[in-house]
Amino acid sequence: MIYEHRTYRVPDGRMPDILNRFETVTFGLFDRHGITVVGFWTRRDANDLIYICEFESDEAMKTAWDAFRADPEWIEARERTEANGPIVDEVISDVLIPTSFSPIK
Repeated sequence: MIYEHRTYRVPDGRMPDILNRFETVTFGLFDRHGITVVGFWTRRDANDLIYICEFESDEAMKTAWDAFRADPEWIEARERTEANGPIVDEVISDVLIPTSFSPIK
């Protein structure tokens, strides 16, 4: 297994919009494309949304994200939810490999 740590830098005032999009649209699309979320977090000291996804391999991660980004429902939802401007300023993605002693393998 590999894990992808994603950080979304959210513009001021737009956190409710991105949280709503995840809750009402994105989770269903993640399921459709084999993206398993381990957890979601926000930060007290920054306007960041952070989440971790689990994948079988780098190839599985690439395949899942490519299919997700090409999904017409995602394209429509993104256009609709960003009609008043972007709800993400920056996406930071890091792939995490569990150590031999990690409780998560």
